[in-house]
Amino acid sequence: MKENLKIIAVEPIGINDAKEQELKELFAKYSCTFTLYKDRKEDNETLISRIADSDVVIISNIPLKKEVLSHCPNIKLLAVAFTGIDHIDVAYCKERNIEIINAAGYATEAVSELAIGLMLDVMRKLSEMNANIRVGGTRNNFLGTELKGKTVGIVGMGAIGRRTALLLKAFGCNVLANSRKEHLQYTRQGIKYVDLPTLMQSSDIISLHVPLTEETYHLIDAKMLSLCKSSAIIINTARGNVVDMDVLAQMLHEGRLLGAGIDVYEKEPPLSSDHPLLNAKNCVCVPHIAFATRESFDERIEIVKNNIVSWLEK
Repeated sequence: MKENLKIIAVEPIGINDAKEQELKELFAKYSCTFTLYKDRKEDNETLISRIADSDVVIISNIPLKKEVLSHCPNIKLLAVAFTGIDHIDVAYCKERNIEIINAAGYATEAVSELAIGLMLDVMRKLSEMNANIRVGGTRNNFLGTELKGKTVGIVGMGAIGRRTALLLKAFGCNVLANSRKEHLQYTRQGIKYVDLPTLMQSSDIISLHVPLTEETYHLIDAKMLSLCKSSAIIINTARGNVVDMDVLAQMLHEGRLLGAGIDVYEKEPPLSSDHPLLNAKNCVCVPHIAFATRESFDERIEIVKNNIVSWLEK
């Protein structure tokens, strides 16, 4: 069992006063101190000042690179309050024997629901119609389209991809999937696994649910996008760099794709005003909110807490 460690939450991650006190009391049982910083600062100088003498760091999606970690000689564990860890300098952590434990599964429902929401927004032009009516407009003869009967391709059948697939089946969609592994229980429910080119060619909607790795960087590139129907919609709630955004924006402008719903970008918002997707046709953009629900934040805190306790008790 590990004891007498400094546990630092470098940002609030939705922890209220009552939960902060609960965590302090819990970690005190292991003779550990717990400090929570109640604002989010991403500059290296502030990060170093907060975690320089820490043993355990709780962090969500703030980039944490060698430039910071090299000033923190005592760190033994990064408790990442996030699913992905592509913002962490994993290679340096391996070199330093710093363990990384993520919060897998905390936002499965939240992200899946937002993916569906973006599909509905693009297909029914909810954001555009909301703006229209506020300036005295009407639907102006616009006709939306329904999810029922559409073929939706799920790229990545991890927990979020699988949940999204089941929600789409409930809407009456034909679901295709591309994944390194096939899941028998999903094929039994009528979900068909296909290669990526076939999925891109066959789908009315393509929803991305893969992590960002060397293999998935710009996985959806010009070649893949050129296979899509001109009536296809791209939904990305995964990671921004899974898609070549310049190509996606160009194809939207040219009418070679019908629309897109985007929650993730090359970096965390705010984005520059000239970002290609902010001016692309039929593109609904939201500022990385898929994971951000009260329910998912509560679940995330519990996962992080349990991860740290399990590590302390090793």
